[in-house]
Amino acid sequence: MKVSGKVIVVTGAGNGMGREISLNLLNKGAKVIGLDINMEGLKKTQELAGEKGDNMKLMQLDITNREAVEQTAEEAIKQFGAVDGIINNAGIIQDFIPVNKMEYRTIERVMNINFYGTLYIVKSFLPHLLTRPKAHIVNVSSMGAFAPVPGQTFYGASKAAVRAMTEGLMGELMDTNVEVSEVFPGAVATDIQVHSGVKNAKSVSDYSEDQIKNANSSITLPSEAAEIIVSGMEAGKWKIIVGSDCKKMDLLMRIAPKFGMKKLAEAMKKLNAI
Repeated sequence: MKVSGKVIVVTGAGNGMGREISLNLLNKGAKVIGLDINMEGLKKTQELAGEKGDNMKLMQLDITNREAVEQTAEEAIKQFGAVDGIINNAGIIQDFIPVNKMEYRTIERVMNINFYGTLYIVKSFLPHLLTRPKAHIVNVSSMGAFAPVPGQTFYGASKAAVRAMTEGLMGELMDTNVEVSEVFPGAVATDIQVHSGVKNAKSVSDYSEDQIKNANSSITLPSEAAEIIVSGMEAGKWKIIVGSDCKKMDLLMRIAPKFGMKKLAEAMKKLNAI
């Protein structure tokens, strides 16, 4: 589905990939309804869009509140008269803590935002999307969905749940007007750690793009990730992989999953993450 002239809802539009996805969509002629729990972040995204920001509506939302999501969906549809697509980008990670030390409240927060937040958005908008001539659902999963990182087990579990739900949707909606895509980002230079409350997390805004790339050549910049995601959506790709690291891990986990898990565990031990 080409995005020009379409109305797209983007969750987590106030920072990181969500901000860049929103800007990318606006630059390609789409109208964007940006959702985020942080209104100041949304305003910054709109400001960065310049004149194209007139085509962006801002709506503050806690995606873990089902009733609020349902109400917001009704309001969002009224903003432009219709919605043609949703990009479920909002998500958080956890501190590097093993399963036996993780508190239930943290587990529930990760699952509520990453899985249930995505589910609520899908359920709230899907009836309307099915009435459109053509529509598209994009759910952002993670490399952690197929290669769970030790110490990030529940993040991986939440994203694996998003993956399973998305692939189920693909089958259910295959003969309808609604296309479905799942996104698997590897390492992307965003402030997800800062916004997730991870201890001692450093903001990527303190570094230039060159510094980020020089520090880790396999990392993907948010603007690059946004282009991959939106282009994949327009091309109707059902699986969108973001980053060379994710492509390599995807292949490794298919060929030698036990070896891949061993390498991940060894890497985390070297970082003293587990």
